[in-house]
Amino acid sequence: MDWAQLKLFLPFLGVALSVSLHASDCILIHEAGQHVGETKCVTGKVLRIKVGAKGVHFLDFCEDQMACPFTVVVFPSGLKDVGDVRRLAGRTIEIHGAVKLYDGRAEMILNRISQITGGAAMIPPLPKNYDVENRGHYSAGHLRPTKKPAKTKATPSTTATYGNDVEGEDPP
Repeated sequence: MDWAQLKLFLPFLGVALSVSLHASDCILIHEAGQHVGETKCVTGKVLRIKVGAKGVHFLDFCEDQMACPFTVVVFPSGLKDVGDVRRLAGRTIEIHGAVKLYDGRAEMILNRISQITGGAAMIPPLPKNYDVENRGHYSAGHLRPTKKPAKTKATPSTTATYGNDVEGEDPP
């Protein structure tokens, strides 16, 4: 290979080397439990996104989430900065942050889009009318009826007068 060919090949070699070094910095989800208390990059394929109570989103990396060694949590307050995490389903992501222990499992809290690197970082923002408190239902000015309408009884007024029975006044 001569110098001209090498000059053409060097940029591609640099990108490949950069990608391989970057990928080696991340650990797999199964290794996250060994790094509790550390700031790490964890990589894995998001199988589905679950929405829990009060709009908390969970990124599931395993078929059986209860047996999974790692999870990512996005609180409703973080969705504004992170974006539409529902778009991460089916993607392999790299997430950077502090690995914490919760209920015997390693977890990471996602609260900034900058924690996700690679192509998965290009998720769109949440729709303006997305209501996290209403578990993902859109609420653009549309009010839903309650499940059981409140029944109100009209109570008769004790001060009401009927007919011409008003005391102290003469009829006109």
